[in-house]
Amino acid sequence: MKYLVTGAAGFIGFHVAQKLIDRGEEVIGLDIINDYYDVNLKYARLEHRGIQKSKIKRGETVQSNTQTNYRFVQLDLVDKEPLLTLFEQEKFDVVIHLAAQAGVRYSLSHPEVYIQSNIMAFLNILECCRFHPVKHLVYASSSSVYGANEKLPFSTSDSVDHPISLYAASKKSNELMAHTYSHLFGIPTTGLRFFTVYGPWGRPDMALFLFTEAILKGEKIQVFNYGEMKRDFTFIDDIVSGVIKVADRPAGPNPEFDPQNPDPGSGKAPFKIYNIGNSAPVLLMDYIRAVEKGLGKKAEMELLPLQPGDVPASHADVEDLVRDTGYKPNTPIEVGVKAFTDWYLAYFKK
Repeated sequence: MKYLVTGAAGFIGFHVAQKLIDRGEEVIGLDIINDYYDVNLKYARLEHRGIQKSKIKRGETVQSNTQTNYRFVQLDLVDKEPLLTLFEQEKFDVVIHLAAQAGVRYSLSHPEVYIQSNIMAFLNILECCRFHPVKHLVYASSSSVYGANEKLPFSTSDSVDHPISLYAASKKSNELMAHTYSHLFGIPTTGLRFFTVYGPWGRPDMALFLFTEAILKGEKIQVFNYGEMKRDFTFIDDIVSGVIKVADRPAGPNPEFDPQNPDPGSGKAPFKIYNIGNSAPVLLMDYIRAVEKGLGKKAEMELLPLQPGDVPASHADVEDLVRDTGYKPNTPIEVGVKAFTDWYLAYFKK
Protein backbone atom coordinates (compact mmCIF):
# COMPACT_ATOMS: atom_id res chain seq x y z
CA MET A 1 0.00 0.00 0.00
CA LYS A 2 0.97 3.63 -0.29
CA TYR A 3 1.51 5.60 2.91
CA LEU A 4 1.93 9.29 3.61
CA VAL A 5 3.96 9.94 6.77
CA THR A 6 3.96 13.58 7.81
CA GLY A 7 6.68 14.81 10.13
CA ALA A 8 9.07 12.39 8.40
CA ALA A 9 12.14 14.46 9.32
CA GLY A 10 11.00 14.43 12.95
CA PHE A 11 11.81 11.91 15.65
CA ILE A 12 8.81 9.55 15.54
CA GLY A 13 8.06 10.07 11.84
CA PHE A 14 11.64 9.17 10.91
CA HIS A 15 11.35 5.81 12.69
CA VAL A 16 7.80 5.03 11.51
CA ALA A 17 8.72 5.69 7.88
CA GLN A 18 11.67 3.31 8.14
CA LYS A 19 9.55 0.53 9.62
CA LEU A 20 7.09 0.82 6.74
CA ILE A 21 9.91 0.95 4.19
CA ASP A 22 11.49 -2.17 5.69
CA ARG A 23 8.30 -4.17 5.25
CA GLY A 24 8.03 -3.15 1.60
CA GLU A 25 5.36 -0.45 1.65
CA GLU A 26 5.52 2.54 -0.68
CA VAL A 27 6.14 5.57 1.51
CA ILE A 28 6.15 9.30 0.91
CA GLY A 29 7.56 11.30 3.77
CA LEU A 30 6.54 14.94 4.22
CA ASP A 31 8.02 17.64 6.42
CA ILE A 32 8.34 21.43 6.43
CA ILE A 33 11.79 21.17 8.13
CA ASN A 34 11.21 24.17 10.39
CA ASP A 35 13.78 25.53 12.84
CA TYR A 36 12.01 24.74 16.13
CA TYR A 37 15.17 22.79 16.87
CA ASP A 38 18.44 22.22 14.98
CA VAL A 39 17.59 21.59 11.33
CA ASN A 40 20.91 19.77 10.90
CA LEU A 41 19.49 16.87 12.92
CA LYS A 42 16.41 16.79 10.68
CA TYR A 43 18.54 16.77 7.53
CA ALA A 44 20.74 14.06 9.08
CA ARG A 45 17.67 11.88 9.63
CA LEU A 46 16.68 12.37 5.99
CA GLU A 47 20.24 11.65 4.79
CA HIS A 48 20.06 8.42 6.82
CA ARG A 49 17.08 7.45 4.63
CA GLY A 50 18.86 8.36 1.39
CA ILE A 51 17.32 11.82 0.93
CA GLN A 52 20.10 14.27 0.06
CA LYS A 53 19.72 17.80 1.37
CA SER A 54 21.02 19.28 -1.88
CA LYS A 55 18.16 17.67 -3.84
CA ILE A 56 15.33 18.88 -1.61
CA LYS A 57 13.21 21.52 -3.33
CA ARG A 58 10.01 22.72 -1.76
CA GLY A 59 6.96 21.09 -3.29
CA GLU A 60 8.92 18.52 -5.33
CA THR A 61 9.19 14.86 -4.39
CA VAL A 62 12.73 13.53 -4.01
CA GLN A 63 13.59 9.87 -4.56
CA SER A 64 15.74 8.18 -1.91
CA ASN A 65 19.08 7.05 -3.34
CA THR A 66 19.20 4.02 -1.03
CA GLN A 67 15.57 2.90 -0.70
CA THR A 68 13.52 2.45 -3.87
CA ASN A 69 10.17 2.59 -2.07
CA TYR A 70 10.79 5.93 -0.33
CA ARG A 71 10.29 9.47 -1.55
CA PHE A 72 10.25 12.75 0.36
CA VAL A 73 8.59 16.11 -0.17
CA GLN A 74 9.15 19.37 1.71
CA LEU A 75 5.76 20.98 2.14
CA ASP A 76 3.97 23.24 4.58
CA LEU A 77 0.71 21.58 5.64
CA VAL A 78 -0.82 25.03 6.10
CA ASP A 79 -0.66 25.44 2.30
CA LYS A 80 -3.81 23.59 1.32
CA GLU A 81 -3.60 23.63 -2.49
CA PRO A 82 -0.21 21.91 -2.89
CA LEU A 83 -1.34 19.33 -0.33
CA LEU A 84 -4.56 18.64 -2.25
CA THR A 85 -2.49 18.23 -5.41
CA LEU A 86 -0.21 15.74 -3.67
CA PHE A 87 -3.21 13.69 -2.49
CA GLU A 88 -4.76 13.78 -5.95
CA GLN A 89 -1.55 12.63 -7.64
CA GLU A 90 -0.47 9.97 -5.14
CA LYS A 91 -3.80 8.44 -4.05
CA PHE A 92 -2.66 7.38 -0.58
CA ASP A 93 -4.11 4.32 1.10
CA VAL A 94 -3.11 5.33 4.64
CA VAL A 95 -2.06 8.64 6.19
CA ILE A 96 0.02 8.67 9.37
CA HIS A 97 0.00 12.30 10.48
CA LEU A 98 2.81 12.94 12.95
CA ALA A 99 3.74 16.50 11.97
CA ALA A 100 2.95 19.08 14.64
CA GLN A 101 4.40 21.89 16.67
CA ALA A 102 5.55 20.03 19.76
CA GLY A 103 6.48 21.23 23.23
CA VAL A 104 4.44 22.38 26.21
CA ARG A 105 6.77 25.19 27.30
CA TYR A 106 7.20 26.64 23.80
CA SER A 107 3.42 27.09 23.62
CA LEU A 108 3.63 29.61 26.47
CA SER A 109 5.71 31.99 24.36
CA HIS A 110 4.62 31.11 20.79
CA PRO A 111 0.89 30.34 20.98
CA GLU A 112 0.12 31.38 17.40
CA VAL A 113 2.43 28.69 16.01
CA TYR A 114 0.26 25.98 17.58
CA ILE A 115 -2.89 27.28 15.91
CA GLN A 116 -1.22 27.22 12.50
CA SER A 117 0.77 23.98 12.80
CA ASN A 118 -1.63 21.91 14.91
CA ILE A 119 -5.09 23.24 14.00
CA MET A 120 -4.94 24.65 10.47
CA ALA A 121 -2.56 21.97 9.24
CA PHE A 122 -4.73 19.20 10.68
CA LEU A 123 -7.82 20.73 9.09
CA ASN A 124 -6.07 20.56 5.72
CA ILE A 125 -5.14 16.91 6.28
CA LEU A 126 -8.78 16.14 7.09
CA GLU A 127 -9.99 18.01 4.01
CA CYS A 128 -7.57 16.09 1.81
CA CYS A 129 -8.79 12.79 3.28
CA ARG A 130 -12.36 13.96 2.65
CA PHE A 131 -11.86 14.76 -1.04
CA HIS A 132 -9.33 11.98 -1.71
CA PRO A 133 -10.57 9.17 0.57
CA VAL A 134 -8.09 6.98 2.43
CA LYS A 135 -8.54 3.66 4.19
CA HIS A 136 -7.29 5.08 7.50
CA LEU A 137 -6.02 8.34 9.01
CA VAL A 138 -3.83 7.82 12.07
CA TYR A 139 -2.72 11.01 13.85
CA ALA A 140 -0.62 12.03 16.83
CA SER A 141 -2.44 13.24 19.90
CA SER A 142 -0.68 13.54 23.26
CA SER A 143 -0.82 12.49 26.90
CA SER A 144 -0.85 16.24 27.58
CA VAL A 145 -4.61 16.26 26.91
CA TYR A 146 -5.15 14.78 30.38
CA GLY A 147 -4.11 18.17 31.79
CA ALA A 148 -5.34 18.69 35.32
CA ASN A 149 -6.62 15.11 35.69
CA GLU A 150 -5.24 13.36 38.76
CA LYS A 151 -6.83 9.89 38.49
CA LEU A 152 -4.15 7.41 37.43
CA PRO A 153 -3.67 5.59 35.17
CA PHE A 154 -5.01 7.94 32.50
CA SER A 155 -7.77 6.26 30.51
CA THR A 156 -9.32 7.20 27.16
CA SER A 157 -12.70 6.83 28.86
CA ASP A 158 -11.81 9.79 31.12
CA SER A 159 -12.96 13.32 30.39
CA VAL A 160 -10.13 15.53 29.09
CA ASP A 161 -11.77 18.93 29.32
CA HIS A 162 -9.18 20.67 31.51
CA PRO A 163 -6.00 21.21 29.47
CA ILE A 164 -3.24 23.22 31.13
CA SER A 165 -1.31 24.27 28.03
CA LEU A 166 -2.24 25.48 24.57
CA TYR A 167 -0.31 22.53 23.16
CA ALA A 168 -2.66 20.18 25.02
CA ALA A 169 -5.69 22.18 23.89
CA SER A 170 -4.55 21.93 20.26
CA LYS A 171 -4.24 18.13 20.54
CA LYS A 172 -7.67 17.82 22.15
CA SER A 173 -8.98 19.95 19.29
CA ASN A 174 -7.48 17.49 16.79
CA GLU A 175 -9.45 14.66 18.40
CA LEU A 176 -12.70 16.64 18.19
CA MET A 177 -12.03 17.60 14.57
CA ALA A 178 -11.25 13.99 13.67
CA HIS A 179 -14.51 12.78 15.20
CA THR A 180 -16.44 15.38 13.23
CA TYR A 181 -14.94 14.22 9.92
CA SER A 182 -15.41 10.57 10.84
CA HIS A 183 -19.07 11.30 11.59
CA LEU A 184 -19.80 13.49 8.58
CA PHE A 185 -17.70 11.84 5.88
CA GLY A 186 -17.03 8.32 7.15
CA ILE A 187 -13.25 8.79 7.34
CA PRO A 188 -11.76 6.12 9.66
CA THR A 189 -9.60 8.08 12.14
CA THR A 190 -7.48 6.91 15.06
CA GLY A 191 -5.76 9.30 17.46
CA LEU A 192 -2.75 8.17 19.48
CA ARG A 193 -2.00 9.83 22.79
CA PHE A 194 1.78 9.46 23.01
CA PHE A 195 3.43 9.20 26.42
CA THR A 196 6.99 10.66 26.66
CA VAL A 197 8.71 8.98 23.73
CA TYR A 198 12.51 8.64 23.86
CA GLY A 199 15.30 6.88 22.01
CA PRO A 200 18.00 7.29 19.32
CA TRP A 201 17.57 10.30 16.99
CA GLY A 202 15.37 11.93 19.66
CA ARG A 203 14.40 15.58 19.95
CA PRO A 204 16.95 18.05 21.37
CA ASP A 205 14.26 19.87 23.37
CA MET A 206 13.37 16.79 25.43
CA ALA A 207 14.77 15.88 28.84
CA LEU A 208 16.91 12.92 27.78
CA PHE A 209 18.76 14.96 25.16
CA LEU A 210 19.15 17.95 27.48
CA PHE A 211 20.35 15.79 30.38
CA THR A 212 22.90 13.97 28.21
CA GLU A 213 24.24 17.18 26.72
CA ALA A 214 24.60 18.93 30.09
CA ILE A 215 26.18 15.96 31.89
CA LEU A 216 28.82 15.57 29.19
CA LYS A 217 29.63 19.29 29.43
CA GLY A 218 29.87 19.11 33.21
CA GLU A 219 26.93 21.49 33.56
CA LYS A 220 24.02 21.21 35.99
CA ILE A 221 20.84 19.59 34.74
CA GLN A 222 17.53 21.25 35.56
CA VAL A 223 15.35 18.85 37.53
CA PHE A 224 11.80 20.14 37.86
CA ASN A 225 9.35 19.51 40.68
CA TYR A 226 12.48 18.83 42.76
CA GLY A 227 12.73 15.43 41.09
CA GLU A 228 9.32 14.31 42.38
CA MET A 229 8.03 13.46 38.94
CA LYS A 230 6.89 10.22 37.35
CA ARG A 231 6.71 9.73 33.61
CA ASP A 232 5.47 6.88 31.46
CA PHE A 233 8.67 6.89 29.38
CA THR A 234 8.17 4.85 26.20
CA PHE A 235 10.99 3.64 23.96
CA ILE A 236 10.74 4.56 20.29
CA ASP A 237 10.77 0.94 19.02
CA ASP A 238 7.73 0.14 21.17
CA ILE A 239 5.97 3.27 19.94
CA VAL A 240 6.65 2.47 16.29
CA SER A 241 5.36 -1.07 16.72
CA GLY A 242 2.15 0.31 18.19
CA VAL A 243 1.70 2.93 15.47
CA ILE A 244 2.03 0.33 12.72
CA LYS A 245 -0.31 -2.11 14.46
CA VAL A 246 -2.92 0.64 14.74
CA ALA A 247 -2.43 1.78 11.14
CA ASP A 248 -3.09 -1.79 9.99
CA ARG A 249 -6.44 -1.83 11.79
CA PRO A 250 -8.72 0.97 10.52
CA ALA A 251 -11.05 2.43 13.11
CA GLY A 252 -14.66 1.31 13.03
CA PRO A 253 -17.86 2.26 14.87
CA ASN A 254 -18.21 1.04 18.44
CA PRO A 255 -21.27 -1.28 18.39
CA GLU A 256 -21.66 -0.81 22.15
CA PHE A 257 -21.53 2.99 22.06
CA ASP A 258 -24.19 4.49 24.31
CA PRO A 259 -25.13 8.10 23.40
CA GLN A 260 -26.66 8.55 26.86
CA ASN A 261 -23.37 7.60 28.49
CA PRO A 262 -20.87 8.41 25.73
CA ASP A 263 -17.35 6.98 25.73
CA PRO A 264 -14.92 9.80 24.80
CA GLY A 265 -12.54 7.35 23.13
CA SER A 266 -14.93 5.86 20.53
CA GLY A 267 -18.25 6.53 18.86
CA LYS A 268 -20.92 5.56 16.38
CA ALA A 269 -18.58 6.90 13.72
CA PRO A 270 -15.36 5.09 12.63
CA PHE A 271 -13.38 6.93 15.30
CA LYS A 272 -11.01 5.71 18.00
CA ILE A 273 -8.56 7.11 20.54
CA TYR A 274 -5.79 5.04 22.12
CA ASN A 275 -3.17 5.73 24.75
CA ILE A 276 0.22 4.55 23.56
CA GLY A 277 2.75 4.32 26.36
CA ASN A 278 4.81 1.92 28.40
CA SER A 279 2.19 1.68 31.18
CA ALA A 280 5.02 1.50 33.74
CA PRO A 281 5.81 4.98 35.14
CA VAL A 282 9.42 5.68 36.15
CA LEU A 283 10.64 8.15 38.74
CA LEU A 284 12.54 11.01 37.15
CA MET A 285 15.49 10.38 39.45
CA ASP A 286 15.67 6.75 38.25
CA TYR A 287 15.63 8.00 34.67
CA ILE A 288 18.55 10.31 35.47
CA ARG A 289 20.46 7.43 37.07
CA ALA A 290 20.02 5.45 33.84
CA VAL A 291 21.50 8.38 31.90
CA GLU A 292 24.44 8.55 34.32
CA LYS A 293 25.04 4.83 33.85
CA GLY A 294 24.85 5.10 30.07
CA LEU A 295 27.39 7.93 30.03
CA GLY A 296 29.57 6.67 32.87
CA LYS A 297 29.38 10.12 34.46
CA LYS A 298 27.51 11.63 37.40
CA ALA A 299 25.01 14.45 36.99
CA GLU A 300 25.07 17.72 38.89
CA MET A 301 21.50 18.80 39.56
CA GLU A 302 19.63 22.06 39.96
CA LEU A 303 16.34 21.27 41.70
CA LEU A 304 13.51 23.52 40.55
CA PRO A 305 9.73 23.83 41.07
CA LEU A 306 7.18 22.38 38.64
CA GLN A 307 7.10 24.29 35.35
CA PRO A 308 3.86 25.94 34.16
CA GLY A 309 1.99 23.55 31.87
CA ASP A 310 3.74 20.44 33.26
CA VAL A 311 2.06 17.65 35.19
CA PRO A 312 3.72 15.79 38.11
CA ALA A 313 2.85 12.30 36.87
CA SER A 314 1.73 10.40 33.79
CA HIS A 315 0.64 6.78 33.48
CA ALA A 316 -1.03 5.27 30.43
CA ASP A 317 -3.84 2.75 30.59
CA VAL A 318 -3.13 0.81 27.37
CA GLU A 319 -5.46 -2.12 28.01
CA ASP A 320 -7.66 -1.47 24.96
CA LEU A 321 -4.63 -1.03 22.67
CA VAL A 322 -3.20 -4.33 23.91
CA ARG A 323 -6.56 -6.05 23.49
CA ASP A 324 -7.28 -4.70 20.01
CA THR A 325 -3.81 -4.86 18.42
CA GLY A 326 -1.54 -7.05 20.54
CA TYR A 327 0.63 -4.03 21.37
CA LYS A 328 3.27 -5.01 23.91
CA PRO A 329 5.91 -2.53 25.08
CA ASN A 330 8.86 -4.44 26.47
CA THR A 331 11.94 -2.18 26.56
CA PRO A 332 13.33 -1.63 30.09
CA ILE A 333 14.33 1.96 30.85
CA GLU A 334 18.02 1.04 31.27
CA VAL A 335 18.11 -0.59 27.83
CA GLY A 336 16.29 2.25 26.10
CA VAL A 337 18.35 5.01 27.69
CA LYS A 338 21.59 3.14 26.89
CA ALA A 339 20.50 2.91 23.25
CA PHE A 340 20.06 6.69 23.24
CA THR A 341 23.35 7.53 24.95
CA ASP A 342 25.23 5.16 22.62
CA TRP A 343 23.62 6.89 19.63
CA TYR A 344 24.34 10.35 21.04
CA LEU A 345 28.01 9.60 21.66
CA ALA A 346 28.40 8.16 18.15
CA TYR A 347 26.42 10.93 16.42
CA PHE A 348 28.31 13.76 18.09
CA LYS A 349 31.50 11.67 18.29
CA LYS A 350 31.98 12.44 21.96
